[in-house]
Amino acid sequence: MAEGGQRPQRADARRNREKILTTAARVFATEGLEAHLERIAKEAGVGSATLYRNFPTREALVEAVYRNEVAQLCDAAPALLAAKPPFDALRAWTRLFLDYVTTKYGMIDALRAIAATGSNPYGHSREMIQAALSVLMDACVATGTIRTDIGPADISAALEGIALTSASPEQREQAERLLDLTLDGLQTRPRGPA
Repeated sequence: MAEGGQRPQRADARRNREKILTTAARVFATEGLEAHLERIAKEAGVGSATLYRNFPTREALVEAVYRNEVAQLCDAAPALLAAKPPFDALRAWTRLFLDYVTTKYGMIDALRAIAATGSNPYGHSREMIQAALSVLMDACVATGTIRTDIGPADISAALEGIALTSASPEQREQAERLLDLTLDGLQTRPRGPA
């Protein structure tokens, strides 16, 4: 039995849930919350009943999409480090952070409404994101590719600032330039003669 006495989900039910979450993230990011849930179900390749069985309300879907996006962002850190040199992994992760913020931007009104009801869709997302960033930065420090006087909270604040000013899809190019500028400032540089 799964946690809480519930039965574990069948593999096909897990796949359907993931397809719904992936499709909803994309649709909410491009169309906002006015997107029809039936359209999300159709694009995910599932029936409306499957969508509503997993997510009985729009708010439940929005919260699940948000939590799924945070989990995917955080889970990407070790996978990127396994595939790339540490600094390249950090750079790639910052691009994923922009994707995450773009999705969140399309759902922000609903997330605020959910929070206003007393629920906390954000949970421990800030701590989770900073922990993932710490893993990446620690690997960069270990290879001597980034400065040691700047911590994850500093970079997190910079990323959030860039995201707040450049979160919409049409501002992506500017956001990536700002990320590159920030990352360039984070790198260690050989010092010239004094």
